[in-house]
Amino acid sequence: VFITDYFFKANLAEDFSYAEIMVEVKIDRLQETSKDNVLTNYTIEATLFDSGSWYTSDGNPDLLSSNLADIKLQPSSAPTQPLGFHGYVLTGELQSPKLWSAEKPYLYTLVVVLKDRSGRVVDCESCPVGFRKVSKAHKQLLVNGHAVVIRGVNRHEHHPQVGKANIESCMIKHPTMEPKWATAMMDRVIGMVERDKNHTCIISWSLGNESGFGTNHFALAGWIRGRDSSRVLHYEGGGSRTPCTDIVCPMYMRVWDMVKISNDPTETRPLILCEYSHAMGNSNGNLHIYWEAIDNTFGLQGGFIWDWVDQALVKVYEDGTKHWAYGGEFGDVPNDLNFCLNGLTFPDRTPHPVLHEVKYLYQPTKVALKEGKLEIKNTHFFQTTEGLEFSWSISADGYNLGSGILGLTHIKPQSSYAVDWQSGPWYSLWASADEEELFLTIMAKLLNSTRWVADGDIVSSAQVQLTARRNIIPHWWHSLVAETLGDTIIVKQQDVWDLTLNTKTGLVESWKVRGVHVMKKGILPCFWRAPIDNDKGGNSASYLSRWKAAGMDCLHFITESCSVQNITENSVTILVVFVGVTKGEDGSISNQDKSKVLYTTEMTYTIYASGDVIIECNMKPNPDLPPLPRVGIELNVEKSLDQATWYGRGPFECYPDRKAAAQIAVYEHNVGELHVPYIVPGESSGRADVRWATFRNKNGFGIYASKYGSSPPMQMSASYYSTLEFDRATHNEELIEGDSIEIHLDHKHMGLGGDDSWSPCVHKQYLIPPVPYSFSVRLCPVTPATSGHNIYKSQFKNS
Repeated sequence: VFITDYFFKANLAEDFSYAEIMVEVKIDRLQETSKDNVLTNYTIEATLFDSGSWYTSDGNPDLLSSNLADIKLQPSSAPTQPLGFHGYVLTGELQSPKLWSAEKPYLYTLVVVLKDRSGRVVDCESCPVGFRKVSKAHKQLLVNGHAVVIRGVNRHEHHPQVGKANIESCMIKHPTMEPKWATAMMDRVIGMVERDKNHTCIISWSLGNESGFGTNHFALAGWIRGRDSSRVLHYEGGGSRTPCTDIVCPMYMRVWDMVKISNDPTETRPLILCEYSHAMGNSNGNLHIYWEAIDNTFGLQGGFIWDWVDQALVKVYEDGTKHWAYGGEFGDVPNDLNFCLNGLTFPDRTPHPVLHEVKYLYQPTKVALKEGKLEIKNTHFFQTTEGLEFSWSISADGYNLGSGILGLTHIKPQSSYAVDWQSGPWYSLWASADEEELFLTIMAKLLNSTRWVADGDIVSSAQVQLTARRNIIPHWWHSLVAETLGDTIIVKQQDVWDLTLNTKTGLVESWKVRGVHVMKKGILPCFWRAPIDNDKGGNSASYLSRWKAAGMDCLHFITESCSVQNITENSVTILVVFVGVTKGEDGSISNQDKSKVLYTTEMTYTIYASGDVIIECNMKPNPDLPPLPRVGIELNVEKSLDQATWYGRGPFECYPDRKAAAQIAVYEHNVGELHVPYIVPGESSGRADVRWATFRNKNGFGIYASKYGSSPPMQMSASYYSTLEFDRATHNEELIEGDSIEIHLDHKHMGLGGDDSWSPCVHKQYLIPPVPYSFSVRLCPVTPATSGHNIYKSQFKNS
């Protein structure tokens, strides 16, 4: 005779002051005996141990804890058993139970014992259990009375070497209306519930995924609700608002449609996105917009990003090298190419850069500067900020001015703490600073290790911009030498730098700093990016299809004119006009092609004696073009200039619609470290809101680039791989380095999108319409004696 199953149930009082406990126990026997004999010859006992909730470091409950208090459960005196249950029921009551939540997962230990008539233990079963109440209110899913927010991600069982297995008949059949499939579907649901019924952390059951909707689902929902009323039910198939789901649970719904449902008075259920923000390649733009809506709209309670891990497999080449392989590389026809590469991490769980964005938007502590008050909010529902240490740091133009510990009282759940920022410990540093930009950063770190992270880990970090304290105007000095030799003009400051520009092509042919070549390829306008997965979604309506139809993918620039406008002892001004036309299929440019101008760009170079080159760009796209990939300039510098320093967002990759987590500071990386090895290459490795950047060789010589005048910060990228190479390769390891570093300085860069990957879904504010754009960029030489910070400051002085 043995215990074959048990089900722990707890019914919490409305005020959570006590819990009624019921444990259903089933026993079985190896030999045929009557049920009466079993009851006569055996007894069932259950005990609940308070093990201090937190498991020991080895994952085992500490049953010897000093606060152990056991609660004996007694055989039920109730005359009736639960509907359909043929077993034994033990009941009891616990006063003032410690509640389980995802934030504070307090667990007790249940032990069920089967004894014979002599009191000898015949069988014993045990598991951790908890007390929590899952309920529904108007447009709300409640856990312990609170409308918790689901900060989730869809997770698949996937291993980069052994993968997974599936049953073909289950993949190709659509069984929802077929009576012959009802038993199989019910078997799956029953197996799920019976397997996981004692897991307190499960708050909802699911009827499956993308299986349409039919009569079989009503049967499944009815069985689950009869078996377990302590949880809610979820199902998206056949529409996210069917009668079988307690949660409106759409896939990839747009933010505005979510808000519309939340405002629908006839819809009483909460909305939780069962899938959203498709993480395919360089993606997950607009994520912050979803969370602005979720955090500020009643009835929206979060969602699950699709998905956790790129589902590629390790494949070994003949030479022994390895790469991540995807659809079609195993002789599988048909296949879905790279449509299994939708993860926030690579197959080996190395994070994609977007994981920083997810952590930031999901973090429990929020910081905002409002009307002179620094507000710190604890968004937890059950946990205070006890166990966290808050610190602050203040930076000016990217460099740290000071830092310290911020002494705060413990902030209660769903509460805020406001600090008058002028009375904060950072105020004197702000008051004495005369830099252009100042930022205050607030961080919270764990003081004690947990099962999921070590002590000292930063769990929350936020940056706010403080008011600038001065006005700025440009100024220049020094004298220069300019000489014309045939089709070239050479401008230099003796023994410091010299720049050669071809007046026929309008291109820089050489730029040397103290004899060291820093650039020997011309500066050109740029409007194209290597397509990402999200650019390709939507067939003929995709951004990529529209770009190709307009000829934007095979652009060639023709120099329409180049003229020296002005030469003085302090500066030289040169105007270059480029027109962008489409190459023919054979790569040629015909006179007819020249009449189909996609872009006209005026670039005015003002070369100052200081070595500064100010490029004023006026770009006019053809108004019939679709939204543009980018608007900016491209330059190629010597490959030895691989030490990159920038003042902008970072340190990780970020883009206009995915930069909330990236803080503004001065960062340093080797160009190779800027690269993000997405399995399928495309536009990548960008850094947003860059004020200035330098690229130096190992001896400190190089080139500086920055925004200039009233132009906004730039989107910057630098890579050993060209845009054409990112477009050509189908695997990261296929990329071939060029003979220079390709740098992009963008005035505008289109968003990544990511609401899904099968339709054009970059939000309107992150599109680049084909209208005229004007901006200015400053370039200048760098030596070991100069710094990007000082060069940046040199264009400003106190007014």
